[in-house]
Amino acid sequence: MLNRTAFSTALRLAQGFPVLAITGPRQSGKTTLARTLFADKPYVSLEDPEERSFADSDPRGFLARFPQGAILDEVQRCPDLFSYLQGVVDKRKRMGEFILTGSQQFGLMSNISQSLAGRVGLLQLLPFSLAELREGGVLPATLDETMLRGCYPRLYDRPVAPGDWFPNYVTTYLERDVRQLLAVRDLSLFQRFLKMCAARSGQLLNLSALAADCGISHVTAREWMTVLEASYVVYLLRPHHQNFGKRLVKMPKLYFLDTGLMAYLLGIRDVNTLTTHASRGALFETLVVSEWVKRQFNAGQVAELYFWRDSAGHEVDLLIPQGNQFMPVEIKSGATFSNDWTAAVRKLAALFGDAALPPGIVYGGDGQYERGGCRVVGWQALAQ
Repeated sequence: MLNRTAFSTALRLAQGFPVLAITGPRQSGKTTLARTLFADKPYVSLEDPEERSFADSDPRGFLARFPQGAILDEVQRCPDLFSYLQGVVDKRKRMGEFILTGSQQFGLMSNISQSLAGRVGLLQLLPFSLAELREGGVLPATLDETMLRGCYPRLYDRPVAPGDWFPNYVTTYLERDVRQLLAVRDLSLFQRFLKMCAARSGQLLNLSALAADCGISHVTAREWMTVLEASYVVYLLRPHHQNFGKRLVKMPKLYFLDTGLMAYLLGIRDVNTLTTHASRGALFETLVVSEWVKRQFNAGQVAELYFWRDSAGHEVDLLIPQGNQFMPVEIKSGATFSNDWTAAVRKLAALFGDAALPPGIVYGGDGQYERGGCRVVGWQALAQ
């Protein structure tokens, strides 16, 4: 398997908390990471009906099997187990005793906050980053190939094409999660909703317009969006509200967290189609934003990222907090640098004053250099 940037974070958290919880989308490598780093611990999947029945009917007896702790996979399937787990770790007072994994924030995080508050170190694990792919020697040669394939581990550890894998992923995992959480009856409506979301990645999220386009109510659209966010399918980038005497946009921007899944939902099946597709720029912006989310998650941090846009349409794609300052970043999919790319980030840097770090531009070309007071970074440099 490829080395994960989050290995060191997981080990650090396991030294400081009795429970380590690893959450993230299905098939992002959570179980592999846990079993690799904590190979000495027994592994139990609560997707197994027998194990789940045992944990539900006799939680004390279930936990008594693991005097040295264990890896409990998909633990959100047994919510009553968390209260008993609290008693066990409080009595033993050993760090890194139990490793919990789960692919739905709803069940895992709500039970942690109720029963295990202060006892859990949380690691959110997304699919591979560009840096992990590069270090493992499997980063695709071109930008379009990278965006089309995406970063899910299964697409790199076995000979399977994205066009074969993603249909099964959507059917087996995403739709099952929605059924479990919301009891959706008409899956064709949910499939349309997913595709409409993919077409809006990189855009302001107007739930009313999205609901109308899908033929569902605003309430249903909000519920479904919450599930996609909780399942790490999408990420909502919040606007920054520092007042510069202008009316600022208050709606978040919607981003998928994997460009391969987004491309599949858009009906893009090959590089030739992607090269001229109207959504290519949105796919690149999605790739860059997801990379920064992965950086913060891999470090054990909350993804604290923003964008800035005023009512006149002036916009900077990404604001990255660093202490009390912000680095404005513009994202351009073109492979050739253009001088007018620096205008938006330089304008925002002037508005921020001392709170602004030197601005950056990430683009679809190669190399790293300075232009017009901005650091210009090609897409592959994100992997370094």
